[in-house]
Amino acid sequence: MSLNLSTKAKKTWCPGCTNFAILAAFQKAVTEMIEGGEVEKHNIATISGIGCGSKITDYLNMNTFTSLHGRELPTMTGVKAANPDLMVFGFTGDGSTYDEGVAHLVHAARRNSDINLFVHDNQLFALTTGQATPTSPKGFKGRSTPSGSIEEPMNPLLTVLSLGATFVARTDALDIENTKKIMQEAARHKGFSFVDIVQPCVTLFDTREDYKDKLYQLDGSHPTDDLAAAMKKVQERGDKIPLGVFYKVKGPTFEEQLLQ
Repeated sequence: MSLNLSTKAKKTWCPGCTNFAILAAFQKAVTEMIEGGEVEKHNIATISGIGCGSKITDYLNMNTFTSLHGRELPTMTGVKAANPDLMVFGFTGDGSTYDEGVAHLVHAARRNSDINLFVHDNQLFALTTGQATPTSPKGFKGRSTPSGSIEEPMNPLLTVLSLGATFVARTDALDIENTKKIMQEAARHKGFSFVDIVQPCVTLFDTREDYKDKLYQLDGSHPTDDLAAAMKKVQERGDKIPLGVFYKVKGPTFEEQLLQ
C-alpha cells in the first residue's frame, strides 16, 4: 500500500494559492524520507500556529499540533526536548514569526534547538486580508498602511545568522522540487534549521512577476561554512535574490546539552 500523507479535510486556501505547492513539496520530502528508511512516520511531529500557511497541518496525515499565533517555536522546542527522537517541523508565516513570535525566534536560533522552521513569507498578514508585516516592502499599501508603509523591511535571514542559527536557506514556493530538497537537507541537519520560503500571495500581494527575473540559485562556489560570506549573500535584495543553502555548520544542540 502506498504511503498517503493527505487527510480528508477540505482545503480552504484561495484558488491558485502557493501554499498548495509548499504542501506538495513537504509531502514529497517526507514520503521519500520515510520510504528511504530515514525516519518512521510516527516519529514525525509537525507544528503550526495561526494563519494561511498554518492551515497546512489540517491536510497532513501525521502527528500534528496547532499552537497559538506566534508560539510555534516554543511548542516545537518543548516537543523536541520531551522526545529527542522526534523529527520536528514547524510551518508559520512572516507575520506570526517576526511580529508576535520574534522573541521566540531569537531564543530558538541562539539555543540551536534541533528543529526545522519553514516560514511562508508572503510579506503580509494574508488571513486577515492584507496588513503589513515586518517583511513588507517600504511603500506597501495594505489595510494597516493605506498610504504605504514607511518602514524598511527586516531581513530575517541576516537576523537568524547573527543569532547563531546553524542552517539557513531560502527557497521558492513555486519550485516544488528544489523546495523538497531544501526541506530534506534541513531535516537531516542537526541543529536549528531556518528556511525562508519566498511565497507570492496571488490574492492580496501577487509578486510573481516581480520575482520572475530576480530569483536565482546559488552555485557550488558559495562556501556554506563561511558566516561572513553567508551574511553578505543574504543581503542581496535588489535586482537579484539568491536561493539555496547560505549557511550550514555543526554545533552542539540545545537538546544534547540539556540531556547531559
